[in-house]
Amino acid sequence: MKVDIGATRKARIDMLPLIDIVFLLLVFFIYAMLSMAVHHALPVSLPLSSTAPLDKQVTLSVTVDRQGAVFVDKAPVALDRLAEVLRTKSGDSKDPGVLLFADNQLTYQTLYSVIDQIKMAGIDRLSLECERQP
Repeated sequence: MKVDIGATRKARIDMLPLIDIVFLLLVFFIYAMLSMAVHHALPVSLPLSSTAPLDKQVTLSVTVDRQGAVFVDKAPVALDRLAEVLRTKSGDSKDPGVLLFADNQLTYQTLYSVIDQIKMAGIDRLSLECERQP
């Protein structure tokens, strides 16, 4: 007597679990990239703000510490040479920008002196950095 087992079926790969895994990996890597904001600044106590947007296209970091010392990408710079250094570092950039990390104990006069030097360098995109208020 002959037993009919039926036609042999080929093995197949189910696509739905594969698509789920691909989307899960995509979301994971997107969130990982967004959390890797690189700042070339020195640690200072930043002021607090409840609506602090992050500018992702900025190229240079300027830090002013509590004593009024100025740093460009962690390198100390004299205040009167700041415009020259920023022009050199921005090079041929079409629309350079600056992240300004100023200590929250800094006087307005010192802060505006730094901002004036940044404007004299021909940089119009300026982002004053702060920490989010809890």
